[in-house]
Amino acid sequence: MGKQNWKAGNMLYPVPVVMVSCKKPGADEKPNIVTLAWAGTICSDPVMLSVSIRPERYSHEIIEESGEFVVNLVTEELAESCDWCGVRSGRDFDKFRERSLTEYRSEYMETPAVAESPVNLYCKVKKVERLGSHDMYIAEIVGVTVDDRYMDEKGRFDLEAAHLIAYSHGVYHALGDKLGTFGFSVKKQ
Repeated sequence: MGKQNWKAGNMLYPVPVVMVSCKKPGADEKPNIVTLAWAGTICSDPVMLSVSIRPERYSHEIIEESGEFVVNLVTEELAESCDWCGVRSGRDFDKFRERSLTEYRSEYMETPAVAESPVNLYCKVKKVERLGSHDMYIAEIVGVTVDDRYMDEKGRFDLEAAHLIAYSHGVYHALGDKLGTFGFSVKKQ
């Protein structure tokens, strides 16, 4: 078996793809949505995540001013809107209106979530790391909303039923078959 040496690059794939909604403070400001594949969990106590955004993106400017955003998980059904929101600028389009997406207002913050998303993570920026091509926003998750449609008969949230997607090297993918659950490799038969 051989291996090739390549120059350093971001080859950590697949990754979740998310739609991040944000809004400048003020009742008259329109919210925006940016599609990101550079998002991840960073801490469980306090519950935190990070997103990385290029400074030239319109959403960067909004999050810098507001200090908050909502991470909206993406389903197969939302894939086309997710892609569209990633290739169109909120400077030129009202993305909620153009994609017929519904603004969901929660008790957690003024910034709306995408109602069609099965999970919405409401985030307050705690720190910004200026890293080069991207700025990383380290944020605390201050609240979560989940879609009632994914609650099973026992009152548990069935995220698998939402049919989330992932992103790998420029391609969106449906998540595949379940291979096991946490600890299956050591579980007694």
